[in-house]
Amino acid sequence: MKIILTKDHDTLGEAGDIVKVKDGYGRNYLIPRSLGLAATKSNTKIYEESKKQKSAQKNREQEQAETLATEISKVSLTATVQVGEDDKVFGAITSQDIASLLSEKGFTVDKRDIILEEPIKALGIYNVPIKVEKDVQAEVKLWVIKE
Repeated sequence: MKIILTKDHDTLGEAGDIVKVKDGYGRNYLIPRSLGLAATKSNTKIYEESKKQKSAQKNREQEQAETLATEISKVSLTATVQVGEDDKVFGAITSQDIASLLSEKGFTVDKRDIILEEPIKALGIYNVPIKVEKDVQAEVKLWVIKE
């Protein structure tokens, strides 16, 4: 029996592949769990059409993410912090702080998408990477200055 995989499968292949499996495995496991469709002419045409639509949608989302990344890259943020003797910073600048600074500029970014290895604890200028989509990143310039 030939099956069109609708989802990735560890041993059989990726979504969209046409694979040959035993009849019972296809009818009793893959098709009921929506992991595949029987590879008939009509199912093949329907799946190819939906695959084209998903590809077009993915391309549109990719373009939107890239334009958003270029807009975010143009932004420069300023964080004012309290400092003590020898310019030692009280507290730290976290990804939540950067997300709130970006929201003030009109960009909605989840704090989990801001890539900080550790909170910023010193004055200076930092380039902070932000994950916009799976393969698209932007960098925002962050100025940490004293109050």
